[in-house]
Amino acid sequence: MNEAALLTLTRQSLMVALELSLPILIVGLVVGVLVSLFQAITQVQEMTLTFVPKILAVVAVVLVLGPWMLSVIVGFTTHLFGAVPSLLR
Repeated sequence: MNEAALLTLTRQSLMVALELSLPILIVGLVVGVLVSLFQAITQVQEMTLTFVPKILAVVAVVLVLGPWMLSVIVGFTTHLFGAVPSLLR
């Protein structure tokens, strides 16, 4: 395995990780901002109020995008296992 192959594999791994985590992070960010805005408007300063909506939103995203996420990670793993012989030369 040469240095270029290792760098390519690392780049692909990071891109897949980013692709899979980005929808969850964006939804968590948007829900957090909306809850913070709600707290600022109503002057309700309950610290635990932010957790429940974020958890529900993230679970909803995973339920909706779960099959797509699974196909992405299975495709990457299949590609990785298929490339093992050429990487070991």
